[in-house]
Amino acid sequence: MYILAIDQSTSATKAMLIDKKCQVTTRINKDHKQFYPKPGWVEHDPEEIYNNLVSAVSELIDTSRISWDTIKAMALTNQRETVLVWDKKTSKPIYNALVWQCARATEICEQLDTAANSKLVRERTGLTLSPYFSAAKIKWILDNVPGAREKAENGELLAGTIDSWLVWKLTGGSVHATDLSNASRMSLLNLKTLDWDPEVCELFTIPQSMLAEIKPSDTIWAETDIAGISPKKLPIIGILGDSHAALFAQLCYKPGMAKATYGTGSSIMMNAGTDTIPDVEGLVTSIGWGLSSEVIYVLEGNINSTGATIKWLVDNLQLLKNPAEAENMSIAIGSTDGVYLVPAFSGLSAPHWNNNARAVISGMSFSTTRNHIVRAGLEAIAYQIADVVNLMTEKSGLHLANLRTDGGPTKNKFLMQFQADILKTPVVPAKIEELSALGVTLIAGLTTGMWKSRDEFEELIASKNTFTAQMPETQREDLYNGWKKAISKVVN
Repeated sequence: MYILAIDQSTSATKAMLIDKKCQVTTRINKDHKQFYPKPGWVEHDPEEIYNNLVSAVSELIDTSRISWDTIKAMALTNQRETVLVWDKKTSKPIYNALVWQCARATEICEQLDTAANSKLVRERTGLTLSPYFSAAKIKWILDNVPGAREKAENGELLAGTIDSWLVWKLTGGSVHATDLSNASRMSLLNLKTLDWDPEVCELFTIPQSMLAEIKPSDTIWAETDIAGISPKKLPIIGILGDSHAALFAQLCYKPGMAKATYGTGSSIMMNAGTDTIPDVEGLVTSIGWGLSSEVIYVLEGNINSTGATIKWLVDNLQLLKNPAEAENMSIAIGSTDGVYLVPAFSGLSAPHWNNNARAVISGMSFSTTRNHIVRAGLEAIAYQIADVVNLMTEKSGLHLANLRTDGGPTKNKFLMQFQADILKTPVVPAKIEELSALGVTLIAGLTTGMWKSRDEFEELIASKNTFTAQMPETQREDLYNGWKKAISKVVN
C-alpha cells in the first residue's frame, strides 16, 4: 500500500509514492518558473504549479505502473507564506502568487509599524510585523490590483497559501481550507483561539470572508480524482507546511526536540509543547501541527538564504560548477583566513529581522581565492543556524540534546561537521531525504490505518549518523566572534 505524497516547494512540485516502510518508491519532479519583476520581488504562477502537480502525478503513475487501488490517500506539504488571491467564481488568480521571499510589502509593514500594532500582531499571532508573512502580501494585492479591494469586500475573492489553492483546484472549487501550521504563518491566526483574529484582519484590511476554513491535518479534507487522472476518488489527508511536516518526520514529538531544514532558506524549529505559548524576541511562535487530539506549539527562526547562497555562488559568481563541489573546495583549505560572507541578499531574518540589510563579503586580501569564498558561504549557513539555535535554548530554557537536520545541503559532510563544531551540539542528519513529504505521509498513514502508532516510526526512520563537536573551544569562539563582527557591519 502507498500514500501519494505531494511536496510543493519553492522551486518545484514533487509527486511521490511512499510505502509502509517509509521508502520513496517512485518520484517525479516538475520545476516551475521564478519571476523577479523588480529587485526583491519574487512571484510564482499558481496555474503552472497546479498543472505541474497534475502532470507529475500522471507521469508518476505511468512510471510506477502501480494500481490506483493500492493508494490509500493523497497527502500534501507546501512552501509556506507564499500566498495568492483568486476569483471565487472563475477560480482564476487575480495576480501571481507572492513568494515567501518577496519583500514588496516592506513599505506596508513600515507604515503599520507602530508600537501598538507590533504588539497586537506579536501577542495575537506569535509573529513579527514583517513582509515575510502572508498578511502584508495579501494587503499588497488588494491595494495594487485594480478592482481587487471592491471585489474582496463583496465576497468575490478568496485568499490562501499554496495548500489552500491546490485543494481548491483539486476539488473543483468546492473546498477552501487550510491547516493550523499554514494558518499560523499568515500573521492572521490567533494562537489562543486557533481561529482568524478579527482585529489583526482589520489591521491588514483583509476581509475574513476571503480566508480558508481551518481543519485538523489528520482528517479527510475532501476527495479528488486529480483532474480525472484517478479512476477513483482519493481522500486528501495530512496537509502541513513543509517545515512542520519535516519536524513531524524527524520524530520531534517532545518539548525541546528541534530540527533544521536546509533548503533554499532554512527553518529551525523547536517543539515547545502543548501547554504554553512561548515568546522569545528575535524568534517567532507558530503551530507545529494541529491534529484532532493534539496542538503543538513551536519556536521558529527562519533564514532567508542558505542553499540559495551556494546557488548564487554557482549561478551568479560562477565560482563552482555545481553545489556538490563546495565540500571538496572547502576541505582543500584549512580555513577562510578571516573571510566572512553574510548572505543578506533579501535582508536578514531571524534573529536580526533587518529588511534593509544587504549581502557582503568581508576580510578579503590578495591571497583570497574562490575556495575561501565558497567555504565562507558554507560556514555562513552554519553560523546563521547557530544564531537561531543559541537564542532558542538560551531564552526558552529547553535543553537541546541534538539538532536533527534535513535537506539537500546536509549531504555536505564539511557543513554538518562545521555545524556541530560551531553549536557544540551533536548534529544528526536524517536517514531519509524527503522528510517534508514523509511527514504528511505519516499523518495520512496513521489516519488510514497504514500504521497503528508513532512507535513504529523509530525503527523505520531514526538516523544513526551523528556529527559531534571536535573543534577546540578557543578556535570556535574566535570564528563565531568574527561572524558577529561581520553581521554587525551589515546590520548597522
